[in-house]
Amino acid sequence: MLDLFQNEWSRLRTAISSLDRQTTFVLVFAAVAVVLQFILGDRGLFYEHVAASLPADWRELASWGWWFGMQGLLGFVLPAAGLLLFFSNDLEDAGLGLGNWRLATGIAALYLPLVAVGTWVLSDGSAFQQQYPHYSPASQNWTLFLIYEALFLFYWLGWEYLWRGFVLFGSAPTLGLYAIFVQAIPFAALHVSKPWPEALLSIVGGIALGALVWRCRSFWIAVPIHAAQMMLLDFWCTLRVRTGVSGVGLEAFAQLVSHLGR
Repeated sequence: MLDLFQNEWSRLRTAISSLDRQTTFVLVFAAVAVVLQFILGDRGLFYEHVAASLPADWRELASWGWWFGMQGLLGFVLPAAGLLLFFSNDLEDAGLGLGNWRLATGIAALYLPLVAVGTWVLSDGSAFQQQYPHYSPASQNWTLFLIYEALFLFYWLGWEYLWRGFVLFGSAPTLGLYAIFVQAIPFAALHVSKPWPEALLSIVGGIALGALVWRCRSFWIAVPIHAAQMMLLDFWCTLRVRTGVSGVGLEAFAQLVSHLGR
């Protein structure tokens, strides 16, 4: 029996020694980051332990900042620092370089107008106007809106870098092109509570966005591609709430612009 355990221990040590340190670190840290985001980034935890130290008027906005900030910290700051400090990766190897910025800029220029039109149409629905921005006072105050969206942008940096930067580029030396599919799996899993069409589309979207980042050799293109959908919807809904303009045609858009000019 002792020989059996000694043999298994030897096999375990051999298996561990054969693992690529960077890939192992990346995949384990990504899993830890997701768990910590759900625990430490919880807005309920913020209200229980932190909110009382802040002025009452700022607590709700700060709760969103807490959630967004934890995602930015756990998904962007710490993973990027880990790759750069522990594995001597340069910015390009960590997915943080400019990459093929001409291609990325061209794709963004084609895609963002489509998102702007699509979110403009969606924003005409009362259900969307009641839901977005999630921090409703932002729709009544431009200063609060800008603060909220700046915090939201930090969230998107953390969300996109964790998968399209850290996991994709961090595991690429070992997995090669298969890293595109690996990073799409947890991305889809985190959409499982969404309506089923969105959940299924997250599989396609995760693979497509991963492939785009791989081709551009930089995670930065993923931020405007993904974040614009939510941030533009926030913007259009805010404008409609503040002006009372409804409709999706050019006349409605002209009315919106005329209201803003007053």
